[in-house]
Parts: sequence; structure tokens; C-alpha cells
Amino acid sequence: MKRLLLVLLALTMTVGATAQWAPSEDRIRTEWGERLDPRNVLPEYPRPQMVRETWQNLNGLWNYAIRPVGESPEEFDGEILVPFAVEASLSGVGKRLGKEHELWYERMFDIPSAWNGQRVLLHFGAVDWKADVWVNGIAVGNHTGGYSPFEFDITPALKKGENSLRVRVWDPTDAGYQPRGKQVERPGGIWYTPVSGIWQTVWLEAVPQQYIRRVKIIPDLDRNTFRTEVSLNDSTGGEMIEVSLYDGDRQVGTGRALAGVPVEIAVESPKCWSPDSPFLYDVKITLLRNGRKIDEVASYTAMRKFSTARDKEGIVRLTLNNEPLFQFGPLDQGWWPDGLYTAPSDEALRYDIEKTKDLGFNMIRKHVKVEPDRWYYHCDRLGMIVWQDMPNGDGSPQWQMEQYFSGEEWHRSAVSEANFRKEWKEIIDALGSHPSIGVWVPFNEAWGQFKTREIAEWTQAYDPSRLVNPASGGNHYLTGDILDLHHYPHPTMALLDTNRATVLGEYGGIGMVVPDHLWEPDRNWGYVRFNTPKEVTDQYVEYAGMLEKLIRRGFAAAVYTQTTDVEIEVNGLMTYDRKVMKVEPDRIRTVNERIIQSLNDN
Repeated sequence: MKRLLLVLLALTMTVGATAQWAPSEDRIRTEWGERLDPRNVLPEYPRPQMVRETWQNLNGLWNYAIRPVGESPEEFDGEILVPFAVEASLSGVGKRLGKEHELWYERMFDIPSAWNGQRVLLHFGAVDWKADVWVNGIAVGNHTGGYSPFEFDITPALKKGENSLRVRVWDPTDAGYQPRGKQVERPGGIWYTPVSGIWQTVWLEAVPQQYIRRVKIIPDLDRNTFRTEVSLNDSTGGEMIEVSLYDGDRQVGTGRALAGVPVEIAVESPKCWSPDSPFLYDVKITLLRNGRKIDEVASYTAMRKFSTARDKEGIVRLTLNNEPLFQFGPLDQGWWPDGLYTAPSDEALRYDIEKTKDLGFNMIRKHVKVEPDRWYYHCDRLGMIVWQDMPNGDGSPQWQMEQYFSGEEWHRSAVSEANFRKEWKEIIDALGSHPSIGVWVPFNEAWGQFKTREIAEWTQAYDPSRLVNPASGGNHYLTGDILDLHHYPHPTMALLDTNRATVLGEYGGIGMVVPDHLWEPDRNWGYVRFNTPKEVTDQYVEYAGMLEKLIRRGFAAAVYTQTTDVEIEVNGLMTYDRKVMKVEPDRIRTVNERIIQSLNDN
């Protein structure tokens, strides 16, 4: 009887918690958003490349308040579902923040008794834009940057029993200089709803007193080696790092080095990663002191090489593993009608990649947004090359598309420039071990573009394992590895670089309105408009034929706009809610595979 009463009490509390949350507005939603359980939001381990078992997910219902800048809340306005931005429907709030206000969060948490004697780290996947954090009223740290993860060691601030966590966020959106992508206070056209506050998983992790803080794994195909760089939270000088590499259950290599020295492992005849064969090696990294294991994390890596080479006609081509490969994929903005920046579930996050793969593409250009770590994990696992954009911000110079730039570059303030460099480095550091990422893109279409040569050359030097596309469709300079042209709606080639790969970084934008699947029923647009999937597909195939001719003339890659509709843009291969495919998939796949194989047919 007592057990039955406890079960009924738990059920009553669960139903009550669910009843307190509901989407904030009656807009279109994805099927994953419709099934969302606020008691179990994005429960997956958020960092697949550095896994420990001792962690606690803090996603769920938190208290929130919106107050004028400088004013602390004495009471809260209600509950918000973390990690959805305050403007998102799935947050349960759906309110704008703006530069004149701050967003406050609060929740309570307990530390498991099994964690006694260990240090406790508080992790944030991403918070847009400036976050200040307190634990039990003690300030534990702050962070600026809306796209990179950060953590604080909160051990000294903890107490027995219940602990309080408070977060304050300020986000000026397009009133500030910070990277923001396509967020604006007044959405319209290609510009979208602001995203403020916590928008990726928040979690706790228990670690030893001395622990592995960062891991970076760099493959070198030409030398058949993997180089692993490991940083610790603290070092006394006597620690050793051991790295072991596995093909399934079989260990294929191991190496050791003193802390602070990279571990290099040679593998005879390594299996290579590619979109057709996305093979991943498992990795175990162990921290040793006097032969005793102090800490250990699990990771993975892949052997692959992104580079360029001239073909027999003298045209510079993109290569993967020293073989020419035409890279072809959609512009992927990563927006959701119910979660905005945040996919409603890990299944939803994976869905777009799987559909892109099913349509025969081998690449995705992640457009002026950075995804949670698990998105890149799915690309690694499924075999999808990623071109990673830096989110844009600040102002812009004039835009010259079809010539090398002859104007004056944008002049950022010192603080804006320093912030750009900081955030770009943090993004590269956070994503640097993902084998799927093949190209870094610092600038898009002159948006916030400044010191192009310097930024491109710094990026090349900081990560020589990738190619650098200095300005996608932007103001062109003779720097980096790629010249990137944009042209809507049909493909064309205005320039051809004889020393770098020339790519068509954006084209297409074929629009189609699907009633009952629109962000705004009476306000939508595409570069060209059709009425049926057959008409859209016919136009797509016509553009593909034009692209094939330009490949022979010199294009080394192409990006089609775009994966899904986004807000009032209706030029996606799918509707914004992902419920309707707007093209004929089999025909699209056939033509895409033909385009990708075009270099092999010459």
C-alpha cells in the first residue's frame, strides 16, 4: 500500500510538472516538437568526443525572469524549458529580450553522494551572448560568445544538500558587434528571429582532482599517424598521457608521452574516412601518475585528408585522401520553427543530415551558425563533409561579387575585432577534432568582413589540417585555398582562379509554398517560385545540367540553397517543419550522384 501511494504521488508530481509547460505560440511545429517531453529534454551525452560516465543533465524547467539591465529579480516570472531560447516556442515563454533587458535563470540541483571527493564542473553547450553564473550566491565565472561551449569548476561553491544555480544573460542581437548569424530584432526576408539565452545542454560532470581538460586529435594521412594533444587542469610535471587506438575491439596502436607533449601513433595501412565509407577509430586517453590511472576519457577519430591538387587540365580541384572529389551539398541554416536554434531532439538533429545523405549529397555547408557537438558527431558517423561558417556580426563594407575586391575593407573597433578573434578561435578549438569538418569559412558575402588576408592566413596557420574558404561569395582576395562565388538562381562562373579551387558557394533557391506548413501564411518568398514537387525538381535538374558544364570549366564544389524553408523563406528542399519533401527524392538523388561522380568520368 505504501509503495502504491508513493507511485501515485510521483505520478501526480510528474503530471503537474508537465501541465505547467506548453509551447508559447500556435505556429507550425515539427513532429519532434509535438512529442517533446519536458521531463526528458535532449538527454543524450552532449560531448561525444570526450566521454565520461559521471555526469548529470540539467536540462528541463528552470525559473526565469526578464528585467531591465542592472535590475535583479526579487521573484520570477514563470518557468522556461532549458535549453530552448527565450524567444522559441518550445521554451514555453516566446518573448523577446532586446539590449535593454537581461534574462535571469534559476534552478536547484543536488550533487550525488558518489561524487564526494571529486571536482564538479558546470558545463554550458552555448549561451547567446554574455553569461554570468552564480552557485549558491557565489560568482563562479562569466563568458561571452554565443556559439562555443564553456565550463566552470564550481567545487568550492558547493554545499551539502540542495544547491542553487543562477544565470544572467544579456544579448544585444543586431544592436551589438558580436557574431549573431541571421538573428535580427526585426525579422524579414533572409533575416530571422533573435535567439537569446541558453540554447544548448547544461550539465554537471564529476572529475578527479587532476583531470583531462581538452583533447585534440589530428590525423596525418601522408605519414599514417595520429597526433593527440592533451591539456590538463593542473600539472606537477610527473604525469604521463597514454593514448590507445581501436578498430572495433582490436587495438591497432598505442603511445605514451609526458604531460604537455603530443602523443603520436603510427598505423600501418590505416582505414580512411570518406562519405562512402565513414570509418571511425575508437580512442581511449588515460592520465597516469606513477603508473596509476588518474583519469580516463573515451573519444574517436578518423584518418582523412582535405587538400587541393591540379588535374591534368591544370584546374585546381578539391581532394579527399589525395583523390579528387567534387563536393556537393545544401546550404544548411539549422533553424527550427519550434526550437529556433535548438533542435527539439537528437533524432531531429540527425534527421536533416540523414535526409541530405539520402538525397545523394556528400557535403553540408553549415551557414553562419555553429551546431551542438552531437550534430558534428552525426556527420562524422554518417559520412558528411562539413563546410563550417563563422557566424557573422558587426557592419559590412561594400559588396563586390564578380571581381577581386578593389574597395576599402570594413573597420571594426578594437573591441569588436578582439571579440571576433576570440570567438573564432573558440569555435575552431571546440570543433577541431571532428573528422567531417573539411573547410573553415571566416566570412560570408562581406557581412562583417575585415582584414580578410590576415584572418584567412591566421586560420590556415592555426589549423593546417583543413582548407580555408576566406570569403564565401564575399569580397575576394588572393588568399586562402578557395575562391567562392555566389549566383542566384542559376549557376554561372564569373571568375576562375588558377591557383586556388573555384567553387559555387551558393545558387538555387527554388521556392514552393506548401499551405499549412508555413511560418507566416501571407508573407513568404523564394528566388524563383513553382507550385509542385515535379516543377521544382524539373528546375533543379535544369540547373544541375548547367552546373555540370561549369564543373568541366573549373568548379570544384557547389552549394545548393537550401535544406529546409526557414521562417518566410520557402526555398527549401523540405518545409520548415520537415513534414513535406518539396522535391522528387529519387530524381534529385540520381542527378546529385551524377554531379559528384563527374570528376571521375572525365
